[in-house]
Amino acid sequence: MNLLDEQIDDLQVQLLRQWRLRYRQVGRDVGRSGMSDAEILTLLHHLTRPTFFSIDDDFADPGLRHPSYCIVYLYVRPREAALYVRRVLHHPELNTQAKRMGTYVRASYDGIRVWRRNEAEQAFPWPEASI
Repeated sequence: MNLLDEQIDDLQVQLLRQWRLRYRQVGRDVGRSGMSDAEILTLLHHLTRPTFFSIDDDFADPGLRHPSYCIVYLYVRPREAALYVRRVLHHPELNTQAKRMGTYVRASYDGIRVWRRNEAEQAFPWPEASI
């Protein structure tokens, strides 16, 4: 399940819908509006293998990684969130749920940085033909 933080605005959500990417959003489809960061982390533990996308700086911590979910911190302008959600989901290193589980990802204009359990941080550029 792809889960969006409620801070991702309606225009970005509409773009994802137009691109036919499946997602749910905190406060609309899952959980409740105004959930604290701690409540969101608890929610992630109760969902089945979610990939959580956030633009909230409170999620800019690789120490948040856990084997049962993936957190993607989008270090981009909020108006570009949908584009980078799509780029992450299509990146060869993260294009399946199995590849994402247990990882913390920081997506930025330069590429992605991935932290996996018991592994060193890895950096990957965006593919040439990236969406």
